[in-house]
Amino acid sequence: MLQWVYERARASGARDVSIATDDAAIVAAASAFGAVARMTSAAHASGTDRLAELATIERWPEADIVVNVQGDEPLIPPAIIRQVASLLESDPQAAIATLATPVESLAEFLDPNAVKVVADAKGRALYFSRAPIPWGRDGAPAGLTSQRLFAGARRHIGIYAYRVGALQRLAALAPSELEKTEKLEQLRALDNGLVIRIADAAEKPGPDVNTVADLERVARQMGV
Repeated sequence: MLQWVYERARASGARDVSIATDDAAIVAAASAFGAVARMTSAAHASGTDRLAELATIERWPEADIVVNVQGDEPLIPPAIIRQVASLLESDPQAAIATLATPVESLAEFLDPNAVKVVADAKGRALYFSRAPIPWGRDGAPAGLTSQRLFAGARRHIGIYAYRVGALQRLAALAPSELEKTEKLEQLRALDNGLVIRIADAAEKPGPDVNTVADLERVARQMGV
């Protein structure tokens, strides 16, 4: 699975692709298929912290753009890796860029595991939430469970591009109250005034892998 993710990242046209981990077995597996892998601390609470350490190890310039691709995304389209990097590059005032996709069902809209996002007219994130936002007041005349409107709602896709300087600043900040409430790390950035640029993904990402059953299903889809 690691190799599948790596190959998709390479296909995006990125100048460099590195794997950051705290597991020697992953370093060995990556080396076996020719990838560059770096050992990082086992104490990191998030992928953002691990990426910030990698930026320090590699001495990446503060103005460089780095994209964080999770290792459980073997079906991630290379096009959206390129897209999120280009999106950040196109907005000099943004510190971070990320992507979204339209919510497709009422069940998805109401699902707390589907993170929703709202943005301003310039495509800059206003808020991320596990709650159903934006909430159509007139679609729920009998209370929360009677909601029937979700047109215009967008689900957040967890891929991020960072300017290296902003990445290191973010990793140095303490978790914010909103972040702790929603359990969403990107709220730390918004709480501290970092601009997050967001756009709809050019391609819908495939499913990530959280269980052995997920991996078997993805392997079948890939014909392996």
